[in-house]
Amino acid sequence: MLLWGNPSKFVSGSWDPKKDKNEIRLIDDGRTAERLLNWINKQIGSFFSLDDQKFENDHLASNASDPEQIARAVYDIEEATSTAYDIILEQKMIKSETRASLIKFLQILVVHHPSRRCRKGSAEVLVNFDDLCPSDMGTPNKQEATDGNGKGALRNFQICGKEVPRGYWMFCRGSKNETRGFSCGLWILLHSLSVRIEDGESQLAFTAICDFIHNFFICEECRQHFYEMCLSVSSPFNKTRDFALWLWSAHNKVNERLVKEEASLGTGDPKFPKIIWPSKQLCPSCYFSLSKNDDGTSQINWNRDEVFKFLSSYYGKMLVSLYKDKGLLGDDGTDRVSLEDLATTTNAVVVPVGAALAIALASCAFGALACFWRSQQKNRKPRRSWN
Repeated sequence: MLLWGNPSKFVSGSWDPKKDKNEIRLIDDGRTAERLLNWINKQIGSFFSLDDQKFENDHLASNASDPEQIARAVYDIEEATSTAYDIILEQKMIKSETRASLIKFLQILVVHHPSRRCRKGSAEVLVNFDDLCPSDMGTPNKQEATDGNGKGALRNFQICGKEVPRGYWMFCRGSKNETRGFSCGLWILLHSLSVRIEDGESQLAFTAICDFIHNFFICEECRQHFYEMCLSVSSPFNKTRDFALWLWSAHNKVNERLVKEEASLGTGDPKFPKIIWPSKQLCPSCYFSLSKNDDGTSQINWNRDEVFKFLSSYYGKMLVSLYKDKGLLGDDGTDRVSLEDLATTTNAVVVPVGAALAIALASCAFGALACFWRSQQKNRKPRRSWN
């Protein structure tokens, strides 16, 4: 059976053969390659033949100019979150000096990750973190919390659910296997976090993201460049807007540097060249003016208020629109993890004191949950033990 439709419809839709009108259609004449190609030609008004040599990703370049395509990236965010978690465990990056930065980042994910299942999975990891990775894990008397394959007892937790990682990318798929993918998904995750935090959390989120990249991103040169940008910040962030715009500016600086490197090394993606973002096509109101320097680079006078509005919409409601369409989010698009959600996904009751306090500070929505966990800590022992 072969089905035909827009890629986005396969993500968000379903096929019902009993319906007369379907966004996804059954291909009813594809018994041979030639007949199948003729059927496709009729649908798109083309004249391809079996002798044509076309790159399979020729259609990808158009996706970046369509703002609604970002809705597909919510699945890439889940993929990037799960991949980052696996890398941390595979490379044994959790050490006594790095565990605090991972806890801070998990606290942000628990409250603000765009994916509900990643919020729940992050909460499960956080609830059990002190038992599996104690603060004195680096001392000679403490065994590292690893099993035979080195991934650790934490590997029993699936941070975004059992269906992730899926092993492929959607919005972040490059035209070559070595381009885009994980780094694209991770950037979108960071941007989505930056527009979801409250004003009072902006500095906490800034330090959590900077420390996470510095300690856990696999590319040493990349994380050093990013951390240097973090160190250049001279005053704390007090507003969501300021942090979101700083991260946006940092991303553009990275792109400016990579444009030159990829041009000299030939490592760029020809279908997705690095650009200053957003383009004028995506956000005309973000530009006061656009001109060219003598060296060919762009000189942009940004309307930063409009940029922030664009970021908030693009990485906010638009990003999770597929989830909301499928009923996985509440009416306000937030649907945060509840005590009932956590109770059904973990056997543990006790949360580390530091983690509980930080969650309470990160969001008042988690205040009652944190207090409950802390009150239980004195009276109950962990139910789960690890060898």
